[in-house]
Amino acid sequence: MSNWYQGKIRYQKVDEKDRTIKITEVYLVDAVSYTDAEARIYETVASNTPDFQLFGLSRMKISEVFFVESGSETWYKLKVNFISFDEKAQKEKRTPFNMLINAATPLEAYNLLVERLGTVEDYQITDINITNILEIIPYEKPEEKILKNGNFKPLAEVLGNA
Repeated sequence: MSNWYQGKIRYQKVDEKDRTIKITEVYLVDAVSYTDAEARIYETVASNTPDFQLFGLSRMKISEVFFVESGSETWYKLKVNFISFDEKAQKEKRTPFNMLINAATPLEAYNLLVERLGTVEDYQITDINITNILEIIPYEKPEEKILKNGNFKPLAEVLGNA
């Protein structure tokens, strides 16, 4: 299960008319904790935005993020109600899930999500909202990051040579 955190940064920029304007950007990070999310936002943003301030970090309930390679940079949040039948209560039960997908228009977001969900269960897409998310930063395990940059061997191989 992913833990998604929405981080907002603010910085100042000089525009074409030599006016200083405040810019706010929103990032979505898949992280294990608030501290991890904050560190990863700083790591991502610091390379291209020199003097910024992280002024908001909150947990966001997202069950699935779909990245479409040919899609737009605009992210849509869709609320999907999965419908099941409760045998004990003899009633229809609706379980809501929030999902993100990148698309150019709300109609394209709807069609792309329907394509990805297929005919798994009965569901209704009840809300489609545009978000102000600039970038989504997926989770990378720390071990993978270390192994990419280091000269490490598996423990079994080291013990086998001893």
